[in-house]
Amino acid sequence: MNKFLPVLLLLLLSLQVSAQRRSKRKKKNVPQVVAVVDTIPAYTPAMIRLKLHENIDADQKALLASDGNADGILKVGVDSKVNEAVTNAATKQVNWLQYRLETDPKLDQRLKANYLSGISEILRFVKTGWKRNEVDAAYLPQIITAYQNCIEADRNKQSIAPVIRPLPYDVAYTSILPRVFKDNPGYKETKGLVLVKLSQKYPQRTFAALKADPESPYADSLIRVMAHKYPQQVYDYAQANNKLSYKLQGIEDDPLITHIVAMARSDSKSGQFYFPFLDNIVKGKITTKDIDNAKNDPVKYFRLLVNTEIEYTTRMANGDTAIGYKSLLAKMEQKAKDDFIAPINGLHESPDAIRFRAIQPLRAEDLYYVAVLTDGLIYTSSYTNGVYPLMMKKAGNKGDELLKKLNFDHYRKFIAQAAAYNTLRNFLGSFQNQEDTKNLMTTFVSNLEKSDGLEDGVDVADSYASVYETLPDLSKQMLENVKNNLDRNQHNRNKKGVAIYSILYNLFLSADSTNHIDLTQKLHIPPVYDVSFKSLANEKGEVVCQVFFYGDKDGQTIFNGFLGMFNSNWKIDRSNKQWVVIRSVKGNPVAIYANRPLDETKGEDDAAQRALNAYLEDHNLYPTVTIHRGHSYWAPSTIDYMSPTSKLVFMGSCGGFNLIDSILRKSQDAHIIASKQIGKTAINKPFFLLLTEKLRTGKDIEWIPFWKEFKKAANVPGFEDYIPPYKNLGAIFIKAYKKETGQTDV
Repeated sequence: MNKFLPVLLLLLLSLQVSAQRRSKRKKKNVPQVVAVVDTIPAYTPAMIRLKLHENIDADQKALLASDGNADGILKVGVDSKVNEAVTNAATKQVNWLQYRLETDPKLDQRLKANYLSGISEILRFVKTGWKRNEVDAAYLPQIITAYQNCIEADRNKQSIAPVIRPLPYDVAYTSILPRVFKDNPGYKETKGLVLVKLSQKYPQRTFAALKADPESPYADSLIRVMAHKYPQQVYDYAQANNKLSYKLQGIEDDPLITHIVAMARSDSKSGQFYFPFLDNIVKGKITTKDIDNAKNDPVKYFRLLVNTEIEYTTRMANGDTAIGYKSLLAKMEQKAKDDFIAPINGLHESPDAIRFRAIQPLRAEDLYYVAVLTDGLIYTSSYTNGVYPLMMKKAGNKGDELLKKLNFDHYRKFIAQAAAYNTLRNFLGSFQNQEDTKNLMTTFVSNLEKSDGLEDGVDVADSYASVYETLPDLSKQMLENVKNNLDRNQHNRNKKGVAIYSILYNLFLSADSTNHIDLTQKLHIPPVYDVSFKSLANEKGEVVCQVFFYGDKDGQTIFNGFLGMFNSNWKIDRSNKQWVVIRSVKGNPVAIYANRPLDETKGEDDAAQRALNAYLEDHNLYPTVTIHRGHSYWAPSTIDYMSPTSKLVFMGSCGGFNLIDSILRKSQDAHIIASKQIGKTAINKPFFLLLTEKLRTGKDIEWIPFWKEFKKAANVPGFEDYIPPYKNLGAIFIKAYKKETGQTDV
């Protein structure tokens, strides 16, 4: 039977793809649910279940308020019909189910209590899961209906599997989340179905699910399929000593899996050095001995990584993608950051001869990858005074030849980075044939509709503001090329291409104020140039802000300086051991919650952030202003914990596309302020003072005059590295694309 499981799995996956596609088509309309009545007959819950009903009522109220407004309407998106259906599910549909369960004469007392508890569990999960992007709250009508249908099957001692089989993952998983169905005759089969659904919609989460259920009948088949997609996860899970690890170790007929397990289970720590070369190791092109000869020398090891990257991109051009390619890039990024950028960033006050000593042995191609793979981490001075000029010197001042040698790998990122640091003119001027310059920039903005995801489009968008200001002739060429690509995609009726290029065209036109382009009107997105006070305040008129601090060596100093900037218009409550609350005592109510920067080596700062989030959630406090105060490597943690109700996000440090995209996945309408390098107290403090004063006095934040005031108060070197929301074209591009296409996962 086992030999048929992979075939069976592929069949199930194909069925799930079809089901998901049908579900997505349906989801554009109002979700289909079981009919309920507006007026429920009067009934009195049994005293032993009264608390359960009260819990449901409280959970309904909390869910309705989780969008940041306690107005009785749950807004999960821009479609009013979907919002109405979701609100109806959270109220009338749940109320009707409560009534049906409580008054059903055929249900015994135990089942009534279990099923009622299940309603609360579902409502709480949707509330928290929606905030964490673990479930789409728009599915709530189908979830409640599916739960009701599962109850009907369970009370009749029938399998719940037929109910779950046709449902999309979000509905299926949430419907059986309560363990009230664990004794159902179809529960084991249903768990398997949900696992397959998860592997189709969220394949990257498959191994985590298998860890929780390693005895699933689909485990072996899923491992074999997913190992080739996520070899890094095989490595990570094989290191442990648990049932999933033992199952991985038991697979001996798949060379890829056996090699990965051998690396993970080796006594030394060498496996992490071998893994980036996995594809070549499996193919016998490189040995672990070759890697051992280089792994302890940062320059030699990075050179080996770069050589492998060049080889893999050459193969990719011929349609052959190496297994574990992403892991190679991840290791290159890590080594570029740790071995080269961190040292030269950290020595920013030292003489250049000392500061840039670590990168002197690197080749031109090595320096290229050091630059592009640390975008958002590399300081402006590290790039312009060190990495870039040394790269050009070692490339013989022939940028075109360098790109050809690298198969034009990451060239859009490099051009966008060069534009941001004002080295693009110099780089393009190094080309031996200026016709190649024109061709490169034409290609730079062409065929973006063929790219996976949006990163290439974001690089093009981000580059334009700098190009417009410093290279006017090139900006005209870019605008013309974008228009040509828009015309081409309109002619070909390519919806993705039309969306991308129409957005870029309007963004580029808006750079010239004489064009009078209203981006809100043109791109159908919330205002770009201002944030109203009303949109930041909750139903009580209070603005809730959250500040994230981290307990590294700089955290305490930053925290103390932050607290010291508040005058008599504010009062600081220090009574809690894990966070402080700063409240305005004059003007409009503003509450700023900031976790204490406790010892990060013991995870105490993380525990403080979790505790503060739990407190805010329990008290229905939803921050609309999020401030990150810490190094850039802490940014992902801030984004993970920030509230989706955030409308203004100050990061202090920028992590490029991945950071911006992650923020907008969490809060699609956020105005993002970021810096191209390290945040400076002399700049951050005036920003916070100006922002908090605007909030305290109840004024709208109009970014252009705000930025003029900000510059006047913080006119020090480094100010130009801070990007206002209306110039953050990459963020505007992502917002507009998602709004135009209705996609949330691109």
